[in-house]
This record gives sequence, C-alpha cells and structure tokens, in this order.
Amino acid sequence: MRLIFLGATQTVTGSKYLLTVDSKKILIDCGLFQGYKELRLRNWEQFPIKPHEIDAVVITHAHIDHTGYLPLLVKNGFKGKIYTSPGTKALCSILLPDSGYLQEEEAKSANKYGYSKHKPALPLYTEEDARKALTHFETIDFGVSHHLFGECSFELIRAGHIIGASFIKIKNNNISILFTGDIGRPRDPVMRAPTIIQEADYIVMESTYGDRLHDTTDPLPQIGKVINHTVKRGGSIIIPAFAVGRAQSLLFYIYQLKKNAVIPDIPVFLDSPMAINASKILCTYKSDHRLNEEQCHGLCNVAIYTRTADESKQIDLQQMPKIIISASGMIEGGRILHHLKVFAPDHKSTIFLTGYQAGGTRGEKLMNGEREIKIHGQLIPVRAQVESMTSTSAHADYQELLDWLKHFNHPPKKLFITHGEAKSAQSFKEKVKENLGWDCVVPNYLYSEQLT
Repeated sequence: MRLIFLGATQTVTGSKYLLTVDSKKILIDCGLFQGYKELRLRNWEQFPIKPHEIDAVVITHAHIDHTGYLPLLVKNGFKGKIYTSPGTKALCSILLPDSGYLQEEEAKSANKYGYSKHKPALPLYTEEDARKALTHFETIDFGVSHHLFGECSFELIRAGHIIGASFIKIKNNNISILFTGDIGRPRDPVMRAPTIIQEADYIVMESTYGDRLHDTTDPLPQIGKVINHTVKRGGSIIIPAFAVGRAQSLLFYIYQLKKNAVIPDIPVFLDSPMAINASKILCTYKSDHRLNEEQCHGLCNVAIYTRTADESKQIDLQQMPKIIISASGMIEGGRILHHLKVFAPDHKSTIFLTGYQAGGTRGEKLMNGEREIKIHGQLIPVRAQVESMTSTSAHADYQELLDWLKHFNHPPKKLFITHGEAKSAQSFKEKVKENLGWDCVVPNYLYSEQLT
C-alpha cells in the first residue's frame, strides 16, 4: 500500500488522502480547500490523480472541507462508489447541493458587481453537479466490515463530532490504517463520545487543536452573558455557525437559557435552510447523540426558521434585539455575509464567533481584531463588538487527542499528523513524542509513503 497526501497538510481544509492498494486506488475524503487564496486556487488546479482512475471514495463525515470536492471529482470523470455512513449521506444530501448553489450565486454576484478578475466568473461546480455526485453514494452501517476488492476491506467506526462522523479503518492482508477524520469530544453535551480504538498499524490523525486546550468552563453562562449584555445595549447577536453541528449545539444552549429564563425571550432566527434541515436530521439519527425526545423537540422549536431569501432580508429590517444564527461558520459565504453588511457597522450589536476560524478567512480576521472586512467587493467597517469562545468546539483539544491515543495497545508504525495549521500540527507531534514516544510525521502537500 502507498499513501499520498492530497490535502489537509498543515492546513485544516481540503482533506484528501489517496491510498493505492496494489493497482487499486481509494480516496479517503474529498474536501474543498478554504481560507488563504493559495489554498483555494488548488480547487481550480488539475487534480493530481485522474478521477476516472480512482476506484472508490470513502468519506469520514459530511463537512465541506471533507466532501466539498466530490461534485467536481464526479464531473471530471469519477465513476465509482462513494461510501459513507447513513447519517453522513443524509447531511451530504443538503450540504453538497447547497455548496453548488452558493458557488453559482457567488459567480453571479461577481459578474453583477464586477469584482472578479475572471470574465465571466464561473462556479467551481453547480447545484446540479452536486446532485449527480449524490447518485454515487452507498451507505455502510457502523461496525460492519465492507469488502472492497482482493484482500482489502474497510469499517466505519463512530467518531462523535457530528451526525454520521466516522473513523475509517482499512485493512489489506495484515496491514491496517486508520483515518480519524475529525475527532469529537468525550464529554460533548450533544454528540456521543468517539469510539475507543486499540490497534492500527498506521494512523492518519487530525490536529485542529493540536496546540491548544479548550476552555473547560460551562459555555452556558458565557453565551448568556454575551446575549444579555448585547440586548441591554439594544443590539442584536449575530452568530456565524457551521450549519451542521455547531448550529444545533447553539440552539440547544439557547433553548436551555430560555427555558431557565436566563436570557430574555427575544426572537431567535435560524437563517440557513441547510442548518434547518440538519437540525431535523439530528432528531432522526438519535443513536449518534445524547439528547432525549424533549430536548430534541426544544432544540428544533426554539428558533424561527427562515428558508427564503426574502424572509432572510426581512430579519435585518426588524429594529428589536434578536439572535441570528446563519452559515457559513468561517464567514466565507452564505447569508451570514448579508447580515454582517448590516450589523458589523452597528456598535450596539455583537458578532459572536463560536467555531474554529481557519487562517485567511473573514472569521479569522475578525477574531484577530481587523476593523474592516471585504464582502462582495466592498469594505465593511466593523464597529460591532466581536466575541469568541472555544468551549463549544466539536473538535477534541490536544489533551483529549492524547487521551484517546493512550488506549492503543501498542504504538502504530507511524502516526501521520494532518488537518491542522503548521504550528498546531508540529506542536501536537512534539506532544505525542514526549508523552507516547511514537514515530510521527507532519506531511507536506503530495508527500507519499509506502506502508509495509
């Protein structure tokens, strides 16, 4: 077996790993690059492997940085099956068409306002391309060994993080390799803990928070404090949120705060058709999370759902304090951009960042104190208060990652540390060597290694 790293190398986006088994090629994850321009441009470059030569794709979970390149892969010639858990397929059925739609809208907007260098600006792929990719999906239940070809098989194992998220363990003859995707937190209030695994010959592991510990304080008081202080000023709370995972956690916290009368009963708008659908999927896949029937019901009913663009625009015209939860979580696209054009200049309001902000994104720039952000070709002043918190993260921090690794019966032959900014990945490598003494590599883009 040979492993080539086609993404998520010293960055948290573009997860793609090509595993060649004899003459067969398996792609593990197929994500979009996001953030810095030099990374985004890779989405437009020729794929390092001809898509028609790939025999199968296996996906860890539905987030766009792990799935968002699938429509282009299929468009450019991939004809095989895309294997996922049922929950991941359900989420991809809303995430991928939405991604195509947003790219079409971005191209349309760029052409209308003339802020693209390309004439005309074109989408990377369309909503229709995304729907065609979905026809290649085949679902595999957790804990079931699925034969691919020859002596090669794989198994999906519950990883926490979001609905359907999986570890992927591939075996060929006597060699096994584990791909973690994104690892959930052991004490997440919504999602179940990641499964403990005890052996693998090789591990490809995320390191999103490989250099940080999460704030362990209860997020409820902090969320309540931000909301109450903003309402007291007469402002609104604007929360960019990942539509899958983070939006549902935030609704759960707001439901609890309202139920206990900690915050006033102001309107809460979930302004993301994708997040609305994902919230309903959460209550369908009950074995993936910890919530009971009443909590699911409360989470799904605490907000006003706005599906259409006209409904979304009406939110911004209302003068009273309100909470707006909208995608995308790193402010790279979607309806959140329109809300920020209205509320970022408002000193009474608060922009509340509750998720990871990759380098080069608008979210990262806001978190680092920039007082102007470019949206749709315009520079928008930022006078609103900017708050951030990490205690709601759906990614394990470095101590939680180390604790998970300590359950392995013996060291892997090699641990490949991916899906983290360079500083984070290198820091986690040092922590693993210090605590476990394992052989670790932080691969570069297109790094390859023979697995024996």
